[in-house]
Order: sequence, then C-alpha cells, then structure tokens
Amino acid sequence: MDFIKINVDERISHVYLDRGKSNAIDQQMLEELRQAIASAQADPAVEGLILHGKEGFFSAGLDLVELYAYGEAEVRRFWQTFIDVIRAFVAFDKPAVAAISGHSPAAGCVLAICCDYRVMADGDFVIGLNEVPVGIIVPEFVFQLYAFWLGQATAYRHLLAGTLLKPQEALQAGLVDEVVDTRSIRTAAERQLRKYTQFERNTWQQSKRNMRCQLVGAVEANQEETIEAIWKQWWSPATRSIIKTIIDNLKGH
Repeated sequence: MDFIKINVDERISHVYLDRGKSNAIDQQMLEELRQAIASAQADPAVEGLILHGKEGFFSAGLDLVELYAYGEAEVRRFWQTFIDVIRAFVAFDKPAVAAISGHSPAAGCVLAICCDYRVMADGDFVIGLNEVPVGIIVPEFVFQLYAFWLGQATAYRHLLAGTLLKPQEALQAGLVDEVVDTRSIRTAAERQLRKYTQFERNTWQQSKRNMRCQLVGAVEANQEETIEAIWKQWWSPATRSIIKTIIDNLKGH
C-alpha cells in the first residue's frame, strides 16, 4: 500500500493515513482504506482498530486539486468508492477509535465519525462537515451519521452552515469524546480501545450492531440517486467555480 500503513500491535490494527502533508483523499487512498478495514474485520487476531493521521492533519478531506482534474467516469467511480468505504466502516463491528491528530474537516470528519470514539489533539485545529460551502451536496446518510453523535437539530444547523469546530467546541458538541495533548493521543486512543475489548467479544459486537442498525441501513440503502445528484452538482458551473477558487487559494500559499 502507498497511502495507508498498517501495523498490528497487541491485537490492535493501527491504520495510518499517509498521503502527503495533509492526508487529502483520492481514489487510491480510498481503495487502500477499504482494504484495511476489510482486513481488520476479517482477521480473528485483530480485536479493534485505531485510525491515525499525521501531526497537524488527521485528513484535510477530499483532494480537491486531484478530483478537479478527474474525468466524468472517474468522479462517479470516486463517489461510489467513497460510499463503499463509509458503508464498510459504519458496519465494522469491532471497536474502532479515531486518533484525530490535527485538522479534520469534511471527509476527514466523516471517517472519524464512523468510529466508536474520537480522541482529538488540542491545538489550533478544526473538525466538522463543511461540504455545503464547498459546493458539495450533503447525502442523507452523512446527515444521519452526523446526527447519530450530535443530535438531529445540532447536526442540521452545523451542516447547513458548514460549521467547523475547534477541539473544545467539538468536545462540547459531542463530536469528539476527549481532547488531549498531541503527545498523548496514541496512549489515549489505546486506553479507550482496551476499555472496549475487556468485555466479552460477542456481547460487545452484537450490541454495537444493534445500536447501529438504522445507521447501517441508511448507508446500505441504494445510493445511486445520491451519487447521481452529487455527480451532477460536481459538474455544475457554480461548484466548479467554487472549487477552482479554493484550489487557486491553496496554490497561492
């Protein structure tokens, strides 16, 4: 794998996002992440998974520079793969903890909220779903996933405004569960995972499946209409203009 690194240590699969400085997500990274999740799910020696980012960035979300250059078929394939990854991660029935080491907007936040628990590094970082300001339609299942943690009213308000939260704000909102010093993030994530794995495995996993039943159903529903709507909006002049401006600003730094 080029952009996902896996280290199984003491029955924990440590999955590291490892693509460039900001862990921006492209097609290959998604395919590798899907493989990593499937491997952890299938391996009886793996008791749980911790998803790690890099110092300063958990994931900056989609790689808009690369996606902007994708052709129509590539964009459609990308969104299908993205939904496949979220589907697999939401249905992952072993304990999963996100070690959010820095900025985690948009798709980075989506990956984090697939987990059972989120530890975030303290600092000048943001997390949240800002798809609307970028010109990307929020799928219904993403709203359900956000609302699972924040409650429907708060998720609704934040999604429509594209709100990004600082670590302590995210903690207060229930978007993250713990804010720690950057140096302590792995230790805190492992500590929480061990709290889960101390319980009888089948009891814990079946309970997780039961509590996520509606959430899994929302993601597993036919997403063709969702993909079609996102795909059309992606090619609209308005969205292309917004993304081009963002890219120009990124290149200007």
